[in-house]
Amino acid sequence: MKTAIVTDSTAYIPKELRDQWNIHMIPLQVIFGDEVLREEVDIDSKGFFEKVRQQKELPKTSQPPVGEFVALFEKLAADGYDAVMSIHLSSEISGTFQGAVTAGTLVDGISVYPFDSEISCMVQGFYALDAAKMAERGVEPEEILARLEELKVTADAYLMVDDLAHLQRGGRLSSAQVFFGSLLQVKPLLHFANKVIPFEKIRTRKKAMKRIGELLGEAVGAVDSKYRAVIIHANREAEALEWKKELESQFPTVEFSLGYFGAVIGTHLGEGAMGMGWMKK
Repeated sequence: MKTAIVTDSTAYIPKELRDQWNIHMIPLQVIFGDEVLREEVDIDSKGFFEKVRQQKELPKTSQPPVGEFVALFEKLAADGYDAVMSIHLSSEISGTFQGAVTAGTLVDGISVYPFDSEISCMVQGFYALDAAKMAERGVEPEEILARLEELKVTADAYLMVDDLAHLQRGGRLSSAQVFFGSLLQVKPLLHFANKVIPFEKIRTRKKAMKRIGELLGEAVGAVDSKYRAVIIHANREAEALEWKKELESQFPTVEFSLGYFGAVIGTHLGEGAMGMGWMKK
């Protein structure tokens, strides 16, 4: 069976990797007033944060129209694919996954296997890359889906928000919380568990990043455990690379890579956010 791999733009898989493994991407949207931009197509991460700094209000975000899924699935069927594995960000924070489910009932000639990653960013990308590698080897879609479910047990991610005022603009913190939090230099540590939820309040950025490293250590456990981890940043590449270097020396058995928060996730976390996600190989 010939299986195509589809994911959405919030996986933030670099285009060269998507092209290398033949991964198809459905973009989510950011909306500035009347201007609708498809992330990773019409606007990249750096351009997005530059645009946000020029605006008085945060943009809105939107899931892909079901018709875009239908058009892509029909094209894949016409190209000779028998099945499509459609891997998406958590259904708790977006209707994108449900869009893939609905589209799968509207197309003929191809079997659609939607997968809710229950996460986002490059940890979601890990699923898509693994699925693409299995599909290239001719692994049946049911077996691919079973493997992704196995990996889900080991997947986790923690995020640190840099700008409390940004969260307040998005309606997620009160003005009083922002005022007192800023005075105390509080850096909210968030846990991505189906949706983004508060985890701990940390006093400084450095301590928050150290705490995320400790959480990775707790997950990795035994020295011979084989994990992959991704450092994720919102327009802070130099800092992320430095953190990656520190972590590589601290966890020599973990395979580290660099990722980023693009427009849709960046809308909700703000510039300067930093995070890390991981999963077993």
